[in-house]
Amino acid sequence: MIDRPHVLLSAAQSLDGFLDNTSPERLVLSTEDDFAVVDRLRAEADAVLVGAGTVRADNPRLLVRSPELRRQRLELGKSEQPVKVTLTTRGLDPDAQFFTVGDTEKIVYAPPGAADALKDVATVVDAGDPPDFGRVLDDLGARGIKNLLVEGGGGIHTRFLTEGLADELRLAIAPFFVGQPDAPRFVGPGLYPRPLRLVRARELTGMAILEYRAADEPTGRDVQRLREAIALAAECPPSHTFRVGAVITDAEGDVIATGHSGEGEPLNHAEEAALAKCEGDPRLAGATIYSSLEPCSNRSSHPRSCTRLILDAGIPRVVFAWREPPVFVDAQGTELLRRAGRHVVEVPALTPEVQRENTHLEF
Repeated sequence: MIDRPHVLLSAAQSLDGFLDNTSPERLVLSTEDDFAVVDRLRAEADAVLVGAGTVRADNPRLLVRSPELRRQRLELGKSEQPVKVTLTTRGLDPDAQFFTVGDTEKIVYAPPGAADALKDVATVVDAGDPPDFGRVLDDLGARGIKNLLVEGGGGIHTRFLTEGLADELRLAIAPFFVGQPDAPRFVGPGLYPRPLRLVRARELTGMAILEYRAADEPTGRDVQRLREAIALAAECPPSHTFRVGAVITDAEGDVIATGHSGEGEPLNHAEEAALAKCEGDPRLAGATIYSSLEPCSNRSSHPRSCTRLILDAGIPRVVFAWREPPVFVDAQGTELLRRAGRHVVEVPALTPEVQRENTHLEF
């Protein structure tokens, strides 16, 4: 499994959460002192990422300004400037400063054909339509990028946060309001599965600087795999019970097996279907099982519950999104697994996604 880069989001916003106003001129939110800190963050990064909207609207250079910081990069054996990265679905102007300024590699992630005009000025990589952020991080990791600084805009920040891919957030808050509902916001609506915890708060020339770290669990990879399990629920045949998906991965995070409710035989549960495909596999001793719904603790259709199947398989770690509501039984899967020493991770922020596959039930 490729190690993805550590992702640090950096943004400056108004007190009411806006990145800019609606005027043609860019609203300057940061002070020179804050710009100096961002310059240091760029110098510490292996790559800096912005969205195509930021490239079009702000025409940023995305360079380390300080000669001293550039010298320090060279002394560490790095290039003078970090790699520039962007994502687009409809191409960009090759004359933008993103491409023309700075002697460093530029990488564009785009659907096939969308960025052909940029192949002379950048490395163009197919990342799906729209670009899959997990694939982007995997590709950057394969290129040796260990630290990624993300500078926006709002749509980019929203994607990294709602997909659970951000490890840290630095938020600089300017001491004024924008008050324009159509102005671009720091983030938009969505489900945010990785909680953030405040690790530092300070004042910098009138600005409030808030630094957050993502909770250790769930990890970004957990969120990705759990969403894959949730998507599998759509493959379930019509049923009067829960529609559930499951994914089993090894200790390295690679998929061993998948399953969904009703796979194999009509009464099979998702975990049961997945486990049947890898019975006796030695990799289960270090595995994680992802289920869209809390594993069942008792059932009448088969002799062993999914909780018992997981325990018997020796799987040490369980990740799920939705605690089973008392529609059919009073579920105790989480408690039984934890009592048996299993590591259980809940991601309740993704519960609405699971519920959408189960609107045929009353809960």
